[in-house]
Amino acid sequence: MNPRTSRIMLHDERGGRMMAIPTKLPKELTGPSVWTGWDMRTRRSEWIIDLTADDIEDLEQAARQYLSLERDIGEITKPAFPLKRFHRHLASLREKLINGIGFEVIRGLPVQNYTQEVAATIFCGVGAHMGSARSQNAQGHILGHVRDIGADANDPNTRIYQTHERQTFHTDSADIVGLLCLREAKEGGDSLLVSAETIYNRMRSECPELLELLFDPIATDRRGEVPDGMEPFMSIPPFSWHDGKLTVFYKRQYIVSAQRFPEAMRLTPDHIEALDRFDALANDPDLCLSMRLQPGDMQFVYNHSQLHDRTGFVDWPDRAERRHLLRLWLSPEGDRELPEVFRQRYGTIEVGQRGGIITEGTRLHAPLD
Repeated sequence: MNPRTSRIMLHDERGGRMMAIPTKLPKELTGPSVWTGWDMRTRRSEWIIDLTADDIEDLEQAARQYLSLERDIGEITKPAFPLKRFHRHLASLREKLINGIGFEVIRGLPVQNYTQEVAATIFCGVGAHMGSARSQNAQGHILGHVRDIGADANDPNTRIYQTHERQTFHTDSADIVGLLCLREAKEGGDSLLVSAETIYNRMRSECPELLELLFDPIATDRRGEVPDGMEPFMSIPPFSWHDGKLTVFYKRQYIVSAQRFPEAMRLTPDHIEALDRFDALANDPDLCLSMRLQPGDMQFVYNHSQLHDRTGFVDWPDRAERRHLLRLWLSPEGDRELPEVFRQRYGTIEVGQRGGIITEGTRLHAPLD
């Protein structure tokens, strides 16, 4: 639903201009996914979960069993990664992501004791208990490698996660994104999260006339990974209201680069002001939450209610010590319905089978390097 309908005009005492308040904007949002960074910093026990020795043994045993099958890690399934106890926590985590605060960090996996194959097997096995893994690029990789490969962030076909540059708050092209930290950077590389619903509430209160514009079909660049028969950009609003839920879809850098396509919707000065206000609120230290992922941390974030970001970083001179995270995109069962416009991104909007980047000839697999 696009709420841009009739408006009520009110005088803005702060700026002396008339503000348009759309009568059909959803009311102020409430619930556990509406949080602020300053609050979450006092509630660390709700989102940092420490693995016990029994949890670790459970995960390691399942990995040993799967690796004995000599199959590609990309083929891992929930039945093929049987857990005796930790599956109960993963079921509660899936509920926390979809209907709760929208994120969690599982801490304490001793990745320093593992080969990269074992670490990847555990991570993909955990993911298989939460949803189906989705392709993250045109090559069909269900296991992504987040590291600086020296790519140019100014190249419109570069994926920003392949650089050391500061990203911007964004969502990924899946229901859930998971990260496993293998190695930290020398400096920086902090993970940032912010609640999209908190941003919505602030904009609804402070600048509803700008918020309204974020329901327009603003173009987002595909960065060269174009499914057969599709445009090189997507026209999905940053905010969508569907089935009683607000869904966010956002990557400012890719919105900017989409303007290189003449067919894309032109951004007006008002649109740019709305996007700037969105970004300013996302970066407000009272609203966003910053954390440093440690080796062995698994972070899971729900893309439809949360945005994530990463600060720029300085890496180690030795390539073997450089920052390296593994990434999963997951589609869980029992998730929310998405509006029809998301077919542009996901191909299908079928719950449990959506998300990722699928192009002609894509074969799903999990590269280990």
